Amino acid sequence: MERLGAPGAGVAIALENLFPPLPSEVILPLAGFTAAQGRMSLAAALVWTTLGSVIGALALYGVGALIGRDRIRALVARLPLVKLADLDRTEAWFARHGGKAVFFGRMIPIFRSLISVPAGLERMRMAAFLVYTTLGSLLWNTVFVLAGYWLGDNWTAVQDLVGVYSKAVVAVVAVAVAAFLAVRIVKARGGRHRGASARQHPHRELERDRIL
Repeated sequence: MERLGAPGAGVAIALENLFPPLPSEVILPLAGFTAAQGRMSLAAALVWTTLGSVIGALALYGVGALIGRDRIRALVARLPLVKLADLDRTEAWFARHGGKAVFFGRMIPIFRSLISVPAGLERMRMAAFLVYTTLGSLLWNTVFVLAGYWLGDNWTAVQDLVGVYSKAVVAVVAVAVAAFLAVRIVKARGGRHRGASARQHPHRELERDRIL
């Protein structure tokens, strides 16, 4: 921060998008604290960190665009317990709510970086992507830079608060994934049982189908 100033904070945030182990909840409050010490301008800290967020998001958008829908569909087709219909529903949802997903995704740990990839996969209009990414990043960055600016020497307290938020997000995602897998496993087993029953009692199944 002291050697590179606000541009250094911007570079760190750009890298944070690509390498999440560099946490924004450390970089941004530290930038605010450094501004409070008079070593950089507060406005410059906000501008450069937001610019870094946008550059990092654009890089991941490019990754998604390079991968392309065809490769993703081919991958999903080979995954157990996941169907192409799931991907179709996800794409339809993103087509309706992509702007909101990008905007609010910039303020959710884990998804802050990942949300740019589906935007690239779906080739979201660049103008819209830049607007929503810039606004969401500016809001997130402003909150944490100002927190560091106002807290002064206690700027590290921000990391503890965000840590609780991040753990809550991880817990919700883990529960959602576990529930999804559990439902799919139960359905798969139910399908196998029905198939076995049909093979054991073909006449009964044919009669039932005729009646229905």
